[in-house]
Amino acid sequence: MMIERRTVLTHMLAAAPAAAALSLGLGGIAQAASGAEIDADSRQALRRLDEIHPFARRVARDARATLVFPKIVKAGLVFGGSFGEGELLVKGATDRYYNSIGGSWGLQIGAQTYSYVVFLMSEKAVEYIHESHGWEIGVGPTVVVVDEGVAKNLSTSTLKDDAYAFIYGQKGLMAGLSLEGVKISPIDKK
Repeated sequence: MMIERRTVLTHMLAAAPAAAALSLGLGGIAQAASGAEIDADSRQALRRLDEIHPFARRVARDARATLVFPKIVKAGLVFGGSFGEGELLVKGATDRYYNSIGGSWGLQIGAQTYSYVVFLMSEKAVEYIHESHGWEIGVGPTVVVVDEGVAKNLSTSTLKDDAYAFIYGQKGLMAGLSLEGVKISPIDKK
């Protein structure tokens, strides 16, 4: 049986308001945390990363700063969104708090949570995040997303890019993870 394009388009348009409501509701799902809560969650997220990706510890030693987002909530139904709060650590101390917000559209359905850490390897990358009022991943410093394949080919002597991101701890059902379309912006926390 052949499905008409108009029928598919009608279903997609009917689902759009629900998807938009779901996407906009992400801020409520990922409750705003205090600075102390983000600090504690970030330390725990870094310990988990060390357990899952031992190579991350070597990258961390050479990093000038580390962006930690302990819990990102992502959901989508044609239109999707993600939200989470984290912090920038410089020499192990909190430099500033940030949020991570992303949006997408396309063939997608589901919800999940995950963590990600971005190791900023150059002073240029650290300056960029300090001076920009929002860093859109893909614009500015070069970010390499480290997966099992990339990790096998990296060593501390081959770390030449501005930033390396580790995405881990996925829970829930949603296909695909990337940092494309993510904007990281400074926020005020107490």
